[in-house]
Amino acid sequence: MKLPQGRLVRQRVVADPGTPLANALDAELTGYARLESQDALLLDGEGVGVLTFEAGVPVVAYHTGTDAAGPAALADIAVAGPYRLELYELDAEVLEDVHAAEELRVPPDAPADRLAGDPALAERTRRAAPDWRAEDTDRDAGAVVAFLEDEEKIEAIRKQAREEAEQRAEEWNF
Repeated sequence: MKLPQGRLVRQRVVADPGTPLANALDAELTGYARLESQDALLLDGEGVGVLTFEAGVPVVAYHTGTDAAGPAALADIAVAGPYRLELYELDAEVLEDVHAAEELRVPPDAPADRLAGDPALAERTRRAAPDWRAEDTDRDAGAVVAFLEDEEKIEAIRKQAREEAEQRAEEWNF
């Protein structure tokens, strides 16, 4: 997915991806956000999460490192923060083709739920979404299914949990 360079409206480091989602919603931003996680910044991880917005409501999600799109991309974007954030404004006409691609789309509230874990922001986003986007909510399970099918991610989580459990057991003399 290629997007032209928009007009940069905000650039900073954020701990919570809910912050740029709320900022985009409040500003009714039409454009996109680039979220680069600390893994990519510090550990040579690859890829950037891209979310597009129309009038502040998320429409598309894509991860450049994994080439995942839609709800599956949210699973790849949802790694530990902080994130380097860049918010860009872009004309709605430029985003029309990208927003029309069903395989890239996410339910309006999914980024707030999946990335920020913020039910209030998810509800605000649902209310701000146009009526025709209400049908997008049946795809919410896609990110969960994509995550559960990714054996490498699950094994990495298991390994990290095992290491933490061993460390705690050692600290507690078990």
